Amino acid sequence: MSYDPGALDAALAAAVGDDAALIADLRYAFIESAERQLDLLERARCDANWEIAAWRLKGLAASFGVVGLMALAEEAARSVPGDPVMLRKLRAALVGFEAA
Repeated sequence: MSYDPGALDAALAAAVGDDAALIADLRYAFIESAERQLDLLERARCDANWEIAAWRLKGLAASFGVVGLMALAEEAARSVPGDPVMLRKLRAALVGFEAA
């Protein structure tokens, strides 16, 4: 599955127009929030904490219209806490957003 960081930019532009400063601020807020949820996933040791962090990440992605990340967060919610493959997928997706 492909995770298109451009989807975030398109959603932000549709929401706020061509205000580059506001888009940059919202992009930063999205990445910071996503990183916080990923950190919680990395530290989760029980099903409940893992699922809550995954659902929050999914909700964040939904708020910004980032469908690929929503699907990945849903997949994470169904996996086991600390799943190293899932954590690598999530980390790779977030690195893609930071690089864009």
